[in-house]
Amino acid sequence: MTTPAPTIAITGATGQLGRLVLQSLKTRAPGANVIALARTPAKAADLGVSVRQADYTQAPAALAAALAGVDTLLLISGNEIGQREAQHRHVIEAAQLAGVQHLVYTSLLHADRSPLSLAPEHLATEAMIRASGIPATVLRNGWYAENYSAGFPAAVAHGALLGSAGEGRLALATRADYAEAAATVLADPAAHAGQVYELAGDTAPTLAELAAEIGRQAGKPVPYKNLPAEEYTAVLRGAGLPELWAVALPQFDLGAAQGALFDDGHQLSALIGRPTTAPAAYVAAALK
Repeated sequence: MTTPAPTIAITGATGQLGRLVLQSLKTRAPGANVIALARTPAKAADLGVSVRQADYTQAPAALAAALAGVDTLLLISGNEIGQREAQHRHVIEAAQLAGVQHLVYTSLLHADRSPLSLAPEHLATEAMIRASGIPATVLRNGWYAENYSAGFPAAVAHGALLGSAGEGRLALATRADYAEAAATVLADPAAHAGQVYELAGDTAPTLAELAAEIGRQAGKPVPYKNLPAEEYTAVLRGAGLPELWAVALPQFDLGAAQGALFDDGHQLSALIGRPTTAPAAYVAAALK
């Protein structure tokens, strides 16, 4: 008797990470039935998979309808800081109502001991997942390389890379690296049941080392200038960043200075079966 193909659903499927997970699933789980869950289904029309409307703010009963028939659910953490615990609770309760068999969650690197302000919401979500009784896998994702590399062209233009991370080491990996890890777990969830993976890049440069690589590729000196958090916030405000991020980014850098973005366990590369994207590669991608 033929085993029916599993049904995999992804929340936040139209976001940057969600789209990359869908892309990776095409090779990691080619026979699966994949459903993109999106707040605005029209934005998912180009994804090439089934689409259902779902919003983290919806009541669990409404969300459960969107999860009907789903075997494995990837809960990509919401992007509304301060609202995520309540929003994630809706999704977890909906998964219970719908009979989801496995839940995969994108958490934060070392969420149980991270000094970052993002950690408590992630840790609370992990606790809710455990309490739900649904078999689960937690992907504690480290920092996206793109969170820093988006600013590399400006560093070249202005002749310096600015930050507040001091000598903190940044085990960065690209969104594509993390997406491939998620797809790997979604393709064979039973093999990863109960696991909490600490995911980060294989290489952990400082911002000064990244600045040196930027300068090497740009063909001009691009030194790193470490600024007090308040001064860095003022610079970001002047550059037009929204207030939330002008305040938050320097604080994340201060966390990095305390080791919040460092890990040397190489669990990400082990999970995806290849080295994570090297700093030279994500610098090159940002500068091209």
